[in-house]
Amino acid sequence: MNKWLTSTECLVFEEKDGVAWVTLNRPDKRNAMNRTLLRELREAMLEADDRKSIHCVVLMGAGKDFCSGYDISPVTGEAGYDPDRYRKAANAVDDDIWRLVRNQSDILSIFDMHKPVIAAIHGNVVAGGTDLALSCDMVIAANDARIGFPAVRSQGTPPMHWWIYHVGPQWAKRLLLTGDMISGRDAAKIGMALKAVPAAKLKDEAAALAARMARIDSDVLAANKRNVNMAMELMGARTIQRFAAETDARGHQAAAAKEFTRVARSEGLSRAFKLRDEPFGDGMVRVDDE
Repeated sequence: MNKWLTSTECLVFEEKDGVAWVTLNRPDKRNAMNRTLLRELREAMLEADDRKSIHCVVLMGAGKDFCSGYDISPVTGEAGYDPDRYRKAANAVDDDIWRLVRNQSDILSIFDMHKPVIAAIHGNVVAGGTDLALSCDMVIAANDARIGFPAVRSQGTPPMHWWIYHVGPQWAKRLLLTGDMISGRDAAKIGMALKAVPAAKLKDEAAALAARMARIDSDVLAANKRNVNMAMELMGARTIQRFAAETDARGHQAAAAKEFTRVARSEGLSRAFKLRDEPFGDGMVRVDDE
């Protein structure tokens, strides 16, 4: 039996009525993306793209959150990891860029695959979680989803940059120059999400949209997706991803980023997050109040 008929270590893969349902399955880690999850995500998307019976994909997260970002916990305990043998981001800027581009390449499989992918997002969609959601072709959000990249307050920049293509320059700057969060309901108002619905109806809404696309020949879906993507590429969408990784690595050299790392190592991540975010209050942008 093909392993993708059920699940792997970090994902659940299900096929029903022409739709592949791919669910991030690290709920105890709020679906934070480690190397295993990213590698399995790429393989799952390629599997869905290859199967003739599948017309589109819905990407979701198990548990309370869609995705809390990249897993920044130490990797020294992972099987086969040898810190003296492999690149370490802290050692050199080029090592950092290499690591960021490697993560990008896995997520970009969503953009590059021929079949459309819907992100159905809920709970926290934070930091790298936004890289993942905004790489999808369409985003359906729970009204109360919390979306943003608070790490820009001290740690660098998003290592992938889709923001300008979804919300334009002013909203991209409004969110990335403050690290403030936005609700799913307000994200739909500014174009970050296609639609926002009550959390209880999120899966049904994504399923209804996926079902409409599943009625269409996969070759036709691919032609139309790739036309739009090529237009984005002509506007620099692929080039800016490489630049985003290099800019993030540059941001990691900032004094604020080094201080965040120092506090995280000496006092724990919770303390580092508190010092970073507490001055901003709840950090929520409310579009009607802007």
